[in-house]
Amino acid sequence: MRRLLSVVSSGLVLLLPLTAAPAASASAPPPPPHGPDTCAKGGTLFCEDFQSLPVGGAASLKWGVDTKHGTLTVERGARGQKMLHVHTEGNGRAFLKVDDFAPPGNGFYGRLRLRVKAFPTAPDWAHYTLVEATGAGPEIVRPLGGQWVPTLGKDLWGVGADGGPTGDWTNWRESAPSQADVWQCVEWRMDPADNAISLWFDGVPKPDLTVSTRSHGGNDTDFVFPRFDTVKIGWQLYQPNPSPAAYDLWVDDIALSTRRVGCA
Repeated sequence: MRRLLSVVSSGLVLLLPLTAAPAASASAPPPPPHGPDTCAKGGTLFCEDFQSLPVGGAASLKWGVDTKHGTLTVERGARGQKMLHVHTEGNGRAFLKVDDFAPPGNGFYGRLRLRVKAFPTAPDWAHYTLVEATGAGPEIVRPLGGQWVPTLGKDLWGVGADGGPTGDWTNWRESAPSQADVWQCVEWRMDPADNAISLWFDGVPKPDLTVSTRSHGGNDTDFVFPRFDTVKIGWQLYQPNPSPAAYDLWVDDIALSTRRVGCA
């Protein structure tokens, strides 16, 4: 239905059509703070800021989709900034998948901005992954994930792995709580020199979360990177019947690079 604007001119009332600007998605949170346009500057191994993609179901020739009981949608925020909305039901998954990834020397940095609406509070020890890196080798590496720790009553960030000799583990730390409903800039480094993973949150290093060949949260054996060829970014929860029953997060400004991109 068109809205009409009444205008008085020479004693006559004219009805003029009033055109409204396209509305932002009601479900999208305010957009994250932005620095220089990383993707426009180039120099990265992979970059996606979603600005060139249409609003709606997410798809690109640059990356694939891996979902089960989940969806990926490009949404527009209040100031026109586009972002990726990740939604899952129960213990579903929804990932943007970077295939054919070949970092020089098998080392790389990552950066993304994210906002998670809510983290799990049940079942006990519910475990979630937001970034996963895999390739030739048994370890499924999770540089950004976390766990609901019932003994502390908190969700905590942690680096983890699964599928390899070190077993299934998440190296969570009480010094790194998972914060809900706020935008954060998260960076990580995969250093092949000592199979080390390091993280920064909003530019601040979190050394407590660092893992390496002999210092990690798994079995008493060496933690060794696979030969990376795939990076997935999104959400997966592994336990059935969680609380809340569905999960929403928004992701923007994804960059994978041979050097630290930063959050400025």
